[in-house]
Amino acid sequence: MLTMVPKHAATIVAVTLLVSAQPSRADDASPWQRDGHSAVRLLAGSRSGPVLLGGIAFQLQHGWKTYWRTPGDSGVPPRFDFSKSENVEAVTVLWPAPLKFDDGAGGHSIGYHDQIVLPLRIVAKVPDKPVTLRAEINYAVCEKLCIPVEASAELGFNSVASTEDGALFAALDTVPKPANVGDPVPLTIRDVKREGATKVLVDVATPDGRDVNLFVEGPTPDWALPVPSPVEHSPAGVKRFAFELDGLPPGAKPDGAALKFTLVGPEKSYEFNINLD
Repeated sequence: MLTMVPKHAATIVAVTLLVSAQPSRADDASPWQRDGHSAVRLLAGSRSGPVLLGGIAFQLQHGWKTYWRTPGDSGVPPRFDFSKSENVEAVTVLWPAPLKFDDGAGGHSIGYHDQIVLPLRIVAKVPDKPVTLRAEINYAVCEKLCIPVEASAELGFNSVASTEDGALFAALDTVPKPANVGDPVPLTIRDVKREGATKVLVDVATPDGRDVNLFVEGPTPDWALPVPSPVEHSPAGVKRFAFELDGLPPGAKPDGAALKFTLVGPEKSYEFNINLD
């Protein structure tokens, strides 16, 4: 049985491993920062215009995993600090479609295994001046226990034609695309409705009834909604998911809340923003 760390826990059962920073290089990737079970580095795409494409690449030891922006019923979400970068106005982290794992305690965690690249959309303050991205990266790797990792990396964006463009665009293609309820496509959310005061039902249309995963997030990170579960007997033509309105921060009301649903299929994934009636 896996022993996971609840996401509300203030501490993690392990000693943090601090990975030292390396000096920046003119390459398209920074050196790998390694601990005992994972490695992380920055990637730089081709330099063109004020908005640059970069990435954070993770390698995970076999059997180990790390977490999505919302870790699920247990786990620790990654945290990134780019404030020490040079000539950088803003950095947006984009998240490829995640996987669902049994957390060993009757729930599910959400994240990645083996290797993953998180694309970065980077806005330069002055487009024609050098850009150096510096990142403080805090994440957890988990097998039977969760081990926190702290890494520092930096990388200059210098290449007119980066050798990492292929990896970055491939990762960008796995980021869920914006969608609306009822879109005329094979994989979509058909309906979201309340059942009683605390339960939400979500009806999903799936191509050929194939397996899909559904994740839900609240309007702010302090919402801790559970992972939606498939309903055993769904209505004809849809796969129904259900979850309880549990894990709301003190004083928060579900009525009218802006929820984000991520629907992950075998080949395509979509993201829906829905105000809960």
